Amino acid sequence: MTQIKIRNGHNIRISGAPVNEYYNVEKTKTVSIQPQDFRYVKPKLLVKVGDKVQIGSPLFFDKLQPNIKWASPGGGEIKEVILGERRSIQNIIIALDEEENSIVHSPIKYQEISSLGKGKVIDRLLEANLWPIIRQRPFNKIADPNDNPRAIFISGFNSAPLSVNLDFALRYKQSVFQAGLDVLNQLSVGGVHLTFEADTNCETLTSARNVNLHTVIGPHPSGNVGIQIHHIDPWKPNEVIWVVNAQHVLTIGDLFLKGIYDPSIIATIGGPGVKNPSHIKTRIGSNLEPFLSNNLHTDDNRIISGDVLTGKETNINGYLGYYDTSISVIPNSDEREFLGLLKPGNENTRYSVTNAFLSLSKNTFNFTTQKSGSLRPMVPINSWEDVLPMNIFPNALYRSILAEDYEEMEGLGLLECDEEDFALCSFVCPSKIDVGSVIRHGLNLMKDDG
Repeated sequence: MTQIKIRNGHNIRISGAPVNEYYNVEKTKTVSIQPQDFRYVKPKLLVKVGDKVQIGSPLFFDKLQPNIKWASPGGGEIKEVILGERRSIQNIIIALDEEENSIVHSPIKYQEISSLGKGKVIDRLLEANLWPIIRQRPFNKIADPNDNPRAIFISGFNSAPLSVNLDFALRYKQSVFQAGLDVLNQLSVGGVHLTFEADTNCETLTSARNVNLHTVIGPHPSGNVGIQIHHIDPWKPNEVIWVVNAQHVLTIGDLFLKGIYDPSIIATIGGPGVKNPSHIKTRIGSNLEPFLSNNLHTDDNRIISGDVLTGKETNINGYLGYYDTSISVIPNSDEREFLGLLKPGNENTRYSVTNAFLSLSKNTFNFTTQKSGSLRPMVPINSWEDVLPMNIFPNALYRSILAEDYEEMEGLGLLECDEEDFALCSFVCPSKIDVGSVIRHGLNLMKDDG
């Protein structure tokens, strides 16, 4: 077991952190799959409004890879298919039945899982329409089942603000989690790397077998799988590394042990706008209204599917993203503060990563959507470098992307990156530059060129 110590980074002291308790919510009545959650995919519908589906039924496939399909996270009737520009599929909404049915596959005994072999494992995941839960680096896109990944990485530690405490979410699930690990272990000759926080007391993580275990110490983004790959076994040109969310390992384990797709997940509701920040038992693609109704301080909020740094803005009638396990709520504000930078801070109103304000408080802060400034020329004062724990020059990389210098982008390590790893750079940037979106633009350029 190796230990990774992350020094560069920052834990945002935002109020509304979820407590390790479950908040009782009404059962969701609708669920959805949003094809735009998946990069570089051209979806083709397999259902229409009014069709009946079961949990696990295929909803659409990728025209570029027709063997990859997406499973329905609920059993019921296709209520609505929302189309966007040029008839692009935005959302597939399913109204759930009172008694949901699931597609059932033949269960596999635990003792037989380790002898299945790569081919049978891939066939089972494709047959169950669950292949999209496996993603790959570079590009953080859905993995190609024809590739031979050098390794598979699973982060058992969420360091992002307001995110799920995986020690709490994975508690008492050793057998299913281990089954999922054993399945994944057959997909890569380099094996599976599992990371978790150094002081964890979750036996599901610490007792994992047949995998490479690593502990992590340090501030966010230490829980990002891209940061962990960089410090444990860095990506190299012409290689592929697969990544899987920790809770999706349970999904895989259930599929093989029970023969069914269980879309259940543990998520969080948190942020300054929430009355009862906590964990919730829900499922992939859930409607947000049951969780937020009567649980917000005001009606004027920014509601985010995902964490506050990398999530996607939605609304109270929106749906949880496929890979998201957080619902973050930040009050809207467009007020300009009198005196701005000249006004001394205090422990309740001013937050500074660089100690630019007179505030020595370690309290949490009631953040709003106020940016405290607008886009301005770059100020190279090492603010990005201080929160990026990678051996990469972010300023030079940023400039090479703007110049669309492909050789320079690749030489500076762009293909090892993902925008989530640069989210803190955007947060601390004195010039208000959205660094993460520029990183994604660069990756898209490389993908199109490649």
